[in-house]
Amino acid sequence: MPSKSQQDYRYLLVDVFTQEQFQGNQLAVFPDARGLDDASMQRIAREFNLPEVTFVFPASLPGCVADVRIFTPLKEMLFAGHPTIGTAYVLRSEGLVARSAEEFRLQVKVGPVPVRVDDSGGILWLKTPPIQWGKTYDAALCAHVLGLNPGDLDARYAPQRLSAGNPTLLVPLRTAELVDRAWLGLDGMQRLRGDDSEPFCVFIFAPTKAGAYSRMFAPEYGIAEDPASGSATGPLGAFMKKHGLVSSARFVSEQGAKMGRRSLLHVHIHGPDDIDVGGHVTSVGEGTIRVLNSN
Repeated sequence: MPSKSQQDYRYLLVDVFTQEQFQGNQLAVFPDARGLDDASMQRIAREFNLPEVTFVFPASLPGCVADVRIFTPLKEMLFAGHPTIGTAYVLRSEGLVARSAEEFRLQVKVGPVPVRVDDSGGILWLKTPPIQWGKTYDAALCAHVLGLNPGDLDARYAPQRLSAGNPTLLVPLRTAELVDRAWLGLDGMQRLRGDDSEPFCVFIFAPTKAGAYSRMFAPEYGIAEDPASGSATGPLGAFMKKHGLVSSARFVSEQGAKMGRRSLLHVHIHGPDDIDVGGHVTSVGEGTIRVLNSN
């Protein structure tokens, strides 16, 4: 029989895109994940069953302060916004990045992601990776799988898939009330995806005075609904700016309210290919998890 060794790994819990505990999007961060392999990280993420868990390793790319691996309960992500901002907060709070550092880069699967710190407002900003514009989708099909009527969608703009490292279908609705009425399950998601081999998320929104009211569903990632989607909010900014749905270069997307985890995602549009997404981070707690390895 093989013998088993064990090692304890420390993690920190934070809520991202909020200044209140138990709001925003939950994240567990392992600030030193050296010794964990891919399979172990996936099992840990499934055990936590949070939208994402991050694992920090020494960076291998020049100019980056850390290599951040991002896992949902079902898969590793190329990029995700709230894990990037939450991990940046933990690295600073743990002294792994100097608190005096106003800008630094994190290595993620999609490449280096710049992070900027606004200590005066307490907001951490990430620069959205390059946004790719994909195909459009049939509005009637989108309405059906969301449990809505075709007239509930904003007919002026076709639902369209965009990606900043995380493919996301953006579906504009007419009102915030309709956003709250919608739902997308696994069967509907599979019907929407059809023969497309690449899984994607579905992000629904309606313009508001402050910017947007939104929700995001990712059932094929093991996430029934995501309280805050930083990786989709950069594309949201690009979509809204292109179609004249925002008049200001800065706005706020409110997400997660329907599920009781209100999140506020700040957007700053510098240009069509230059969009920052930012938010606050709130500490929740910390602990350790024991990993057994066969020798």
